[in-house]
Order: sequence, then C-alpha cells, then structure tokens
Amino acid sequence: MGRRSRRWVTAGGQVLRFGLVQARCCAFAVALLAGMAGSEFLPPLPVARYDLLLGYGILLTAIGYALGWETRREVAVVAVCHVLGLAFEIVKVHMGSWTYPEPGVARIADVPLFGGFMYAAVGSYVCRSGRLMGLTLTGYRTRTVGVLAACLYVNFLSQHWLPDVRWVLGALLVLATAGTWVYYSVGDRRHRMPLALSFILIGFFLWLAENLATYFGAWSYPHQLGAWEPVALSKWVSWALLISVTFAICEGPRRGRPGLGRAARPG
Repeated sequence: MGRRSRRWVTAGGQVLRFGLVQARCCAFAVALLAGMAGSEFLPPLPVARYDLLLGYGILLTAIGYALGWETRREVAVVAVCHVLGLAFEIVKVHMGSWTYPEPGVARIADVPLFGGFMYAAVGSYVCRSGRLMGLTLTGYRTRTVGVLAACLYVNFLSQHWLPDVRWVLGALLVLATAGTWVYYSVGDRRHRMPLALSFILIGFFLWLAENLATYFGAWSYPHQLGAWEPVALSKWVSWALLISVTFAICEGPRRGRPGLGRAARPG
C-alpha cells in the first residue's frame, strides 16, 4: 500500500472513530429526539403526550447518571441548562415566537416543563464531549466569553422590547474567540479546530434537530401551524450564538478538572 493510500485509510479511520464518539456524546439528545418522534405514534392515552415526554426526559437523566454517562456535576450543569432554557421558552411563547399546541398538565405559562430538555440535551452533549474527547482550550477568554454569552441570552429575550443587537454581539463573540482553539482526541491522535467554528457546526446540527422536533409536533412555529415547513435557516445563526451560553455554563465547572489544561499540539 502506497503512502497516499495509507493516509486515506488513516483519515477514514479517524472520521469513523470521530463519528462513533460523537454518537456517544449525543446519546441523550438522540434518545430525546427518538422519544419525541415515537410519542407521535402512540395510541390515545389518559396521560398527555407532553407530560409523558417530561417523565421520559427525567427517566433518561436518571438512567444516564446511573450508568455513569453523566457525573453528578454534569447533571447539575444539565439542570441549569434546563432551567435557563425553560425561562427562555416562557418568554418566547408569551411573545408568540412559537407554541406548544397540545394539552398537558405539567405547564408553566403555556410551556410544558419538558420544553427545557432541548437545552438540557445541548448541555449534556458539551459535557460528554469534554470528557469523552478530552477537550482542552488554548487562548480561551473565560470572562469575556461569559459576559458576551450572558448578553446574547438577555438580547434574545429583550429583542421584543429593545433593539436586537445579536449581530453586534455575534461580531464581538467572533473577536473574543479569535485565536481560541479546541483540542480534542480521536483515538490516540489529537486534532484542533477554532472555537468559533465549533459553535457554527453545533448550531447547524441543532437547527437540524429542531426541524425534526417540529416535524413530530414537539412544538410549532407560526408558519408551521397549517402544515409543517422547515425551520427558517436564520435559526442556525441563533443556535450558533446561543451555544456560547451553554459552553460558558459547561466550561466553568470543567476548568482545572482532570484532562483539561494547556493543550498539546495535534498529531
């Protein structure tokens, strides 16, 4: 086998390994989406679908902790993401950005309590990626990114009453993460990518997940009430910006933990 062929085989093996590790990192999110999809085909039950999904999300969290998929600290981070996500949902639903059209008992201000699990799943993914892929950072500006993430969260809530400055904050976030690299392991090899690029990629897959969730009726945007249509592509940008909030929450408890610190150069 020639040198070029060996390189292609090595690269293919790395891509396959990366996909398998990513599947493990996404276990909670995939199981959650599968539950949303499967619940669409359940026969009529005395319990509302949204309430079933709440119990299902809690069960997934408990199983993940029992099996060691999540540590106690990671469960706490996921819980924070859930609460912040639920608060976000309450404001957005109140302003008519989207709706939860089905009935349910476990609700706050027209938002079913399971609504925060989408954000909890993102928190789970970031936490598990950090542990399973040995994520390390160089050039990360903890306070700056944290402040900008908080401002982005507030802006997405206040844009209904105040000017929407997401593009300004997004540009500042790009500047704040310039020179910040994420190092990660695939097998015995180290790789790296810009932190901003990771936000964009995660945002894209969250946009795909939102399309699946709305297709199966977990929630609906106004333009989807008559018949399902794809989620606007602009939501990709929104998710790419909002992932900074999740990352800031997850990164705080991870700083100084085993497996973190100054990154080694990729092989």
